Amino acid sequence: MAMALDEKFFEKFGVEYAPKEIIFCEWEPGNEFYFIQSGNVRIVKLIQNREKNLSVLTDGDVFGEMAILEEQPRSATAIALDHVKLLKFHRDNFDTLMSGNPALAYKLLVIFSKRIYDAKRRLMILLLEEPQLKIMDVLVMLAEQDPHLDLQQEITLQVTSQDVARWAGLTEGDAQKELTHLSRTDKIELFGDKIVVKKIREFQRLVASRRKSMYQ
Repeated sequence: MAMALDEKFFEKFGVEYAPKEIIFCEWEPGNEFYFIQSGNVRIVKLIQNREKNLSVLTDGDVFGEMAILEEQPRSATAIALDHVKLLKFHRDNFDTLMSGNPALAYKLLVIFSKRIYDAKRRLMILLLEEPQLKIMDVLVMLAEQDPHLDLQQEITLQVTSQDVARWAGLTEGDAQKELTHLSRTDKIELFGDKIVVKKIREFQRLVASRRKSMYQ
């Protein structure tokens, strides 16, 4: 979404970072979020003492917004890849942003709505008791997020077993055990960087049935 942001806006909220400079660290408290005016920002997370790239963000992207939605420590580290110009917003000046630039405010509200939905969807997964159903529901969630997939057919999800474990709230060992079982029963095919699901509709039905029985 192209947005006209006047110079006064940059004077008030603008910050700059040099290449490789850390914008914020994982586990730090955070009350600010950022809009990228120009440059690239790498988002990384420590997993088993190894740094894992989660994403690279660029012009027009927003990051750190969970600080506004939840009063929790940073879930990842943000590092400037090159010379980066950002708009930095604090919980307390959010009202100024909302009234000062409606186009940017609208974009943020769309992002916030999706983040809240994603958090709610993940909670639905975590509330399932059986590890295998948690794994199935993660795969269902990922399938439903991709509008290009035909859920009546065999589908391929670009996801690792570590990612599935994280979303399911399981250890990598427990997740791998359940994925291996699904593979041995020919429900899925496991690869290093993808998972092929033979009949995702079957997973949808099993999860929906279990969820229905939980709330009766």
